[in-house]
Amino acid sequence: MIPTFNARADYLEETLHSVLQQDPGPDQMQIEVVDDGSMDNTASEVIRRVGAGRVAFHAEPQNQGLANTWNRCVERARGNWVHILHQDDIVLPGFYDHLREGAQHSDAGAIFCRYAMANSKGHWMSISGLYRESAGLLDDWHARITVENRIVCPAIAVRRLVYEQLGGFLPRLHFFPDWEMWQRIASQFSFWFEPSILACYRVHSNSATSRMRRDAADVREVREVIDLTTAYHSLARGRGLARKARLFYAELAVFHTREMLVEAGFRSAWKQILKQMFEALRLCHSRRVIWQICSFLILWFRIIASRLKRRMKSKVNAPGHS
Repeated sequence: MIPTFNARADYLEETLHSVLQQDPGPDQMQIEVVDDGSMDNTASEVIRRVGAGRVAFHAEPQNQGLANTWNRCVERARGNWVHILHQDDIVLPGFYDHLREGAQHSDAGAIFCRYAMANSKGHWMSISGLYRESAGLLDDWHARITVENRIVCPAIAVRRLVYEQLGGFLPRLHFFPDWEMWQRIASQFSFWFEPSILACYRVHSNSATSRMRRDAADVREVREVIDLTTAYHSLARGRGLARKARLFYAELAVFHTREMLVEAGFRSAWKQILKQMFEALRLCHSRRVIWQICSFLILWFRIIASRLKRRMKSKVNAPGHS
């Protein structure tokens, strides 16, 4: 199931090709694009060009938002397993074969593989963690997924009955509905892990993730998800895992401020940088986080001092200066 919204034609075409190259046939796999009220016909045009006669298309009359569209994908899915593949991500050769093997050898509620993070041009930047050396069930995955979201949608397939039993993605979550869902599933079902790298998650400036990060909306929602999912554990365990999660995401927010400083400069992104630092402190005000924020400010002052020094030097060396 491929949710789309104002899709970029080349990305969606690559997504569809990656699935169709592994297509076991319509009797074994449904392939459908679910469009969330796009303002153009890009998705339907790409389907006619790439997947005519094989890829189904459904268009919502108006935009429903990320979580609601994912829920619509689950509702429209007919198979025993549901794979939600973003419009700009791809699956690599062997994805469906390997996940099918996991489904046949376990009663896991969800199966996921290692994946690569790629930039806008498709070049790999990093690879997700290796959680066990061979394919199989993961031990105490609930605790690990509570501290950090280690799964992206293109890398995971979930049993349909799991969604039916636990309910859908929460529409009030705009940035982390998947993280909350993986925790909810892990609280009642086992996870099967495939160590092969079989999916690719694309990160680019126009993605929903990148847009929300500019306003620190992701950090604000992390707090909400942590407060919500703590209840999926016993009281003492939930509190301990929540502390670890807050520390992890606070440090991640500070890291993103450094990225903003390098990519955009403080003059262009100072509001976003200050929001990230403020939200990081609201999330966790441990000594580690405070020190990292202080070190960031020192870095910023050094950059400003260096620029002022170069400016003064250029004025002194300018023709006619006396």
